[in-house]
Amino acid sequence: MATTIQWEATVEDLARVEGKAELVDGAIRKMSPSGYEHGVLAGLIYRSLWAWCEQYEAGHVLTDSVGFLCDLPGRKSFSPDVAYYDGPLPGNRKRFLPEPPVFAVEIRSENDYGPAAEIAMSTKRADYFAAGTKAVWDVDAEGPEIVRLYLASNPASPIAFRRGEIAHAEPVLPGWRLPVDEIMKELERP
Repeated sequence: MATTIQWEATVEDLARVEGKAELVDGAIRKMSPSGYEHGVLAGLIYRSLWAWCEQYEAGHVLTDSVGFLCDLPGRKSFSPDVAYYDGPLPGNRKRFLPEPPVFAVEIRSENDYGPAAEIAMSTKRADYFAAGTKAVWDVDAEGPEIVRLYLASNPASPIAFRRGEIAHAEPVLPGWRLPVDEIMKELERP
């Protein structure tokens, strides 16, 4: 009788992967490159958060190439599209951050629609909250609700932001604001 050996990937394996990836259910889950819209949105949100960090001399805003470690049964890392982090930095700053971000931004890509995608995104948000993340933005430039703020304190009731409104991440990032119209204006530029 043949024996099947189940191999689980480690954080060290993840560190050797080129490109964006996460360690989920013992496997390295590579993420495909994103398109123009995704890049524009990530850049705009990053720039806005960077200015807030500078103004309040608080934490770090990071791009989607950064890995954040966690210790959940089915997940060992996150790589959000944009993140705010105020935890300890690793001794070797070339390594992954040792904790999940306080605030994570997930921007919908072309394949992030439909029932299976909604389940995957909901599961990932639950993982974020179980790992200690306090707020998650779900950014959807195609929907009427452009930004949905999910809070760990009430994950089943997101706060939706539409055109004409000003998105935030209160109470997690006090004073940080980003007008939804500014997000959309950036996308509508020729």
